[in-house]
Amino acid sequence: MPFILGVVGFVYLFSKSRKDGIVVSLLFIFTGLAIVVYLNQPPVEPRERDYTFAGSFYAFAIWIGLGVFFIADLMERVIKSESTRSVISFILCLSVPAIMGQQGWDDHDRSNRFYSVDSAKNLLNSCAPNAILFTGGDNDTFPLWYVQEVEGFRTDVRVCNLSLLNTDWYIKQMKQQAYESAPLPISLNFENYIQGKNDQIYFVEKPQYKNGINLAGYIQLVRTDNPEIRQESGRGDYYTTLPSKNLYLNVDKNAVLATGAVPDTLRGQVLDRLAWNIGTNTLEKKDLIILDMIVTNNWKRPIYFSTTLSGSNFLNLKDYTQLEGLAHRLMPIKYPNASQGFVYDKVMYDNMMKNFFWRELDNPNVYYDENYFRMTVNSRSQFYRLASTLYNNGEIEKAKEVAEHCFKVMPDDPITYDIATPPFIQIFFKTGNEKMAMDIANKMGNRAIENLEYYKRERIPYGRDYELNFYILDSIIRALKEGGKAKEAAKFEEVLMSYSYLFNQ
Repeated sequence: MPFILGVVGFVYLFSKSRKDGIVVSLLFIFTGLAIVVYLNQPPVEPRERDYTFAGSFYAFAIWIGLGVFFIADLMERVIKSESTRSVISFILCLSVPAIMGQQGWDDHDRSNRFYSVDSAKNLLNSCAPNAILFTGGDNDTFPLWYVQEVEGFRTDVRVCNLSLLNTDWYIKQMKQQAYESAPLPISLNFENYIQGKNDQIYFVEKPQYKNGINLAGYIQLVRTDNPEIRQESGRGDYYTTLPSKNLYLNVDKNAVLATGAVPDTLRGQVLDRLAWNIGTNTLEKKDLIILDMIVTNNWKRPIYFSTTLSGSNFLNLKDYTQLEGLAHRLMPIKYPNASQGFVYDKVMYDNMMKNFFWRELDNPNVYYDENYFRMTVNSRSQFYRLASTLYNNGEIEKAKEVAEHCFKVMPDDPITYDIATPPFIQIFFKTGNEKMAMDIANKMGNRAIENLEYYKRERIPYGRDYELNFYILDSIIRALKEGGKAKEAAKFEEVLMSYSYLFNQ
């Protein structure tokens, strides 16, 4: 209906004034189709970005408004009174925004949605006092800035956006006081990170550093622009190189133990030297600044990486981190069998069970879209890691409490069971909550079957949608078998095998 009214208004405007019609049409084209071409806009965005076309929306709204005049002129043949025509055409055309509002209100209603704020508070509360927190892009960072700047929440934590840490102005900003946070421990000078300097650092192996390079010494070489790590570019200038991928850093064990952050059972495992392979042929400016901070900080302030960061942002240091909630804390301990970070269950339990916020995530009357589900899946993942660690440590009741708390604050309605949910089936079986285990298995299994049947019926090509549902069914089958529910598992296994012809595509 709005489209038809807009097209009518477009024709009506041209019939009345060709020049005005051209002006509005140019506004529509330049702020719509031309924007797509000019920006070379990708077909897939990380979130809805129709605000890009706001100008063309305004132009089309003008046509919709003129469509009302067309309806009024059309009635002139039947209704002679101008005022009557105006009222009738207004009432008729008012049905367009009224229907749009009625149909779209629930999808756009943000009432009682707090998790964008609460997730920011949860991430900040994952950190010890006076921490440095590395975050990724917009969704990771903007909510944190809001709660700090507007609500004054945990202003002792310095949020450091890695997307911006490649810019000189942001690094300079990080070296200044911000509320309760002291300047970040960055030893490099402005001329070391000014735009165009050390934007990319390339690995060029040198024999004298075959067995590794002292990270503190390397940062000193960068700071003094030492010729030992410079390389001619062939354009008359030079660039900084990394002479070895193997880095090491001597550790002040007493300084680390004095923080109180090391679990009692691991105090004897604090390393004298942190040694690792950087695992990349190039370092970005942000990577150089992170390494500088690790050296200069000397374990005085806690350094955290958000759980939402990609693996490359950890610079191959994830093995040396402990999970304390929604953030990994860098520690000079090589945790055994902890490639995704050691779960410090005592601190993580207190954070997630006592210090986190979950407002309205259990309210089925609140509408949550896919962007919210991307945030909650991370929280469920960390709940699972905590619950499984507690179970493996013999704390069965605590593990059960954590798993049940996860689905108390984030139940299936409104936060639909997601990809992080199937592993909980085993936890519930092991901790004696068979009812919850079967509820998850049946609901997720039946939904996966419905999805697969829909893809098959609509002839949707094999891809990620299929694979996600295969993964869910496979996880449920294994969990049910392990829980002694072979008969129930057989129902889902039969469906999974019926799609086996797709596995080799």
